[in-house]
Parts: sequence; structure tokens; C-alpha cells
Amino acid sequence: QLQLVESGGTLVQPGDSLRLSCTASGSTLSFYDIGWFRQAPGREREGVSWISSNGHSTAYADSVKGRFTISRDSAKRTVYLQMDSLKPEDTGVYYCAVRVASVPWHNPNGYNTWGQGTQVTVSS
Repeated sequence: QLQLVESGGTLVQPGDSLRLSCTASGSTLSFYDIGWFRQAPGREREGVSWISSNGHSTAYADSVKGRFTISRDSAKRTVYLQMDSLKPEDTGVYYCAVRVASVPWHNPNGYNTWGQGTQVTVSS
């Protein structure tokens, strides 16, 4: 059974960079579109980025476009989220998940097999 584990979250200062990893166990990730989401306290979970199963297509929320980059390494069963020029508003728990429905990529209802999340805190 496919399981996802996020890692790489920590406390950083504004302007710093961070790379999150989403690693699969139990199955390959090669067949699946993967999305990254985040949730700040008191706010709804929001889509951050998405990558197609073959890695040829990606999408980003307007708030992170130009600062975040999603990529995947099928051999390592891992999807990465490179986050540069981090801002305090990027703070939250970051989750990855498998896209299973034909809804807009940023809609969390189209995903399952969520990981447990990794905390990113951007603060001076």
C-alpha cells in the first residue's frame, strides 16, 4: 500500500531557502500526479504546487510562483519542493498527496494518500 512521508521542514528566516521531500513507500510514485499543499493555523488547506506523473507538467499557486520549484526523482520515489526567498506567510504544515480525481490541481478534494505533514516556520 502506498504511503507518503514528508520531510525537510524546519524554522528558517525570511529570505532563506528550504527543500522539502515527499518520499513514497509501498509502491512507486511513477504513475501518480503529486500535489503539495500547506495549511496555516486557522486557515484552509491550500494548493501550493503540482507535478504530473511524468514530470513534464507543473503548476504553482500565484503566491509562490517564481520562488518555489517542484520536481521528482522516480528512482528515489521522491517529489521535491524547493522553496526560495521564503516569507513569513509561507509558514504552515506542508503536505504531499496523490491526485486521484479530475478536479483543479489546487483542490485538495481531488487527492488522497496524504502524508503526515512537515512544519515550515519562517520567522526572524
